[in-house]
Amino acid sequence: MAEPTVVVGKVTKAHGLHGEVVVLVFSDNPERFDPGSVMFFEDGREMRVRASRPNGGRMLVAFEGVEDRNAAEALRGLTLVVPRSSLPDLPPGEFWPHQLEGCIVVTESGRTLGAITDVVANPAQDLWVTVDDAGTEIMVPAIREVVVDVDVAAGRVLVRDIPGLTAPDDPPLP
Repeated sequence: MAEPTVVVGKVTKAHGLHGEVVVLVFSDNPERFDPGSVMFFEDGREMRVRASRPNGGRMLVAFEGVEDRNAAEALRGLTLVVPRSSLPDLPPGEFWPHQLEGCIVVTESGRTLGAITDVVANPAQDLWVTVDDAGTEIMVPAIREVVVDVDVAAGRVLVRDIPGLTAPDDPPLP
């Protein structure tokens, strides 16, 4: 697929005998796996959801053309993606994680931490990975106590000076 994509899930294993697979879901869109939804495997194959149902924190998904366990087993480990252009618009002040990549992170005192290279999803909060010109990596927790302002259009994120984290020369807080 020539267009940039966003990962929405990963097939972990086959389920049952009739072509269902277990999908670990990485999407916040509750309609992403509704019957009729279209997504792609990382190799560019288009897949249409035939049926789906929740199963704990995962989804059981049946794709059109995948009719038995052998066909489902062949999908094990594949990543599901959608084009970025298919993502819905967000309200003002909200953004998609991929929109942060490339944004420059600066502290309130003016120290540049570098550009965001990755957004790591964690149960408690996301971590924004920044890398400066010297190759130093800092993981900034995406929490209100740290992040002051995010301006995706300007490509800039303002964070508080946190001793030991964003202000390395200051002693860490006790």
